[in-house]
Amino acid sequence: MCRAFSFNKVVNPRYRLTIAGAPSVVHARIGMFFSLRYASKYLEQRFSKGVRTTATLIYVVQTIFYTGVVVYAPALALNQVTGFDLWGSIFATGIVCTFYCTLGGLKAVVWTDAFQMVVMVVGFLTVLIQGSSRAGGVEKVWQTALKGSRLDIFDFDPDPLRRHTFWTVSVGGAFTWLGIYGVNQSTIQRCISCKSERHAKLALYLNLLGLLVITFCAVMSGLVMYAFYAQCDPWSAGIVQASDQLMPYFVMEILENYPGLPGLFVACAFSGTLSTVAASINALATVTYEDFVKQCCDLSDKAGTWISKGLCVLFGVVCTTMAVTASLMGGIVQAALSIHGMFGGPMLGLFSLGILFPCTNSKGAAGGLILGITLSFWAGVGAFIYPALDSKTRPLPLTTGGCGAVVNTTVLPVSSEATSVRPLLADYWYSMSYLYYSAVGFIATVTGGLLITWLTGSTPTEDVKPWLIRPVCDLFCFWSEKYKRMCWCGVDHMEDNLDLDSQIVHTQEKSPDHENCLRKEPVGTGWSYDLQKASYTNAGFIKDTQL
Repeated sequence: MCRAFSFNKVVNPRYRLTIAGAPSVVHARIGMFFSLRYASKYLEQRFSKGVRTTATLIYVVQTIFYTGVVVYAPALALNQVTGFDLWGSIFATGIVCTFYCTLGGLKAVVWTDAFQMVVMVVGFLTVLIQGSSRAGGVEKVWQTALKGSRLDIFDFDPDPLRRHTFWTVSVGGAFTWLGIYGVNQSTIQRCISCKSERHAKLALYLNLLGLLVITFCAVMSGLVMYAFYAQCDPWSAGIVQASDQLMPYFVMEILENYPGLPGLFVACAFSGTLSTVAASINALATVTYEDFVKQCCDLSDKAGTWISKGLCVLFGVVCTTMAVTASLMGGIVQAALSIHGMFGGPMLGLFSLGILFPCTNSKGAAGGLILGITLSFWAGVGAFIYPALDSKTRPLPLTTGGCGAVVNTTVLPVSSEATSVRPLLADYWYSMSYLYYSAVGFIATVTGGLLITWLTGSTPTEDVKPWLIRPVCDLFCFWSEKYKRMCWCGVDHMEDNLDLDSQIVHTQEKSPDHENCLRKEPVGTGWSYDLQKASYTNAGFIKDTQL
């Protein structure tokens, strides 16, 4: 394993107070994963190979489900804008993503992501400018949204059955995004492709800025669309068949007199899809090759390259096929976040058990993960089978009063107040906001893991590598050696033993090319990867002559 950075700054007392928030937690974890290169390797070193394999399988299933939803989203847009067959759109999207991911690897994913970000912003701005103009101006949009209670941001209702309140978005959303940015291999893989840890952290912060821009544009587009259809909601009127078709329908109406601009919106939708799908396919191929294929076979670089490309094709086909199932999962945004919550919460809990609690053993980690997955899936699948009643979720009202004779009463959305027999849990546990799935999985995993550890005995201190843990109490006990020793559960916490750079090399077998992976930067810049020699073989740095 190539030396990448010095971890001393993270454990130095004067820096410890800076890692108290969610961004800082991810900031600290990038350090560990940057040297390990794969999140799953951490689980094997901290717990066991069985825990690593289980977590990898869960990640593979999560990514396949999520990617299916992502492929389905722009196909709806293309179908609404061009009339192109829905299933033809799905398979065309999957083929394009698989093609350039297989040929270009991670390098192609990163460069196309940068270009696609620009296309997405331009598409959003086009919709915002023209939509605001057609809706009567920005002030009219704002007043209409305010009158319709669409700007009630600070809704402090603690009821967990409400879909969107201040607490569901801030608390539930925090756990969901921590799972995405803290332990998801797709994100980690992009970070470790940077040439140094400093660049990886900078990339994360720039990503946060880009995410805020995209989210702001999406929210404002929703407000503009609501103001435009304030008197005639196309979905309630039966003009469109799914709520996810509202935005494409809106684009076609406001840009119908501008040839080419509806196509720009489709390009915007497809840009987001290509970015996510290509990264997911590449990450699936990476973890499968590293955690399964490479563990079973001793392959040459050439054979590994072809197997990696074959895995990209295989997962491209599987993810595209899964998009058919995604059409049955309801709203796209809710489906995507539900998947991240049901899988990501328990995975976040698993890594937190390893990093924050030195006493956790492999039995506790495995048992906690199983418990977390079970509870989060119980809630998520139950909500899919028994959708929450409107009386529980209390959705904001929509009107069709201004539609006149356009209303098609034969295709109005079916009310969730159906009189079918419902179990008692359907109106409580299954009606919980989908944003809480991640929190449920996280809490269940950590609680179950600690309980099982207490029943089966803590991990012996000599078996815990100090550079793989950062106890949660360490944030508050940095001023006292006594309490610091207590929260480290007897593990040697001296800074000389916490340098991941120097220790990780001795815990793994050195490859023949190990020395070639290291290159020294000019004084003051530290160590960093030489990606041409140290990167994963499907990362887009392979010359044609190697094939």
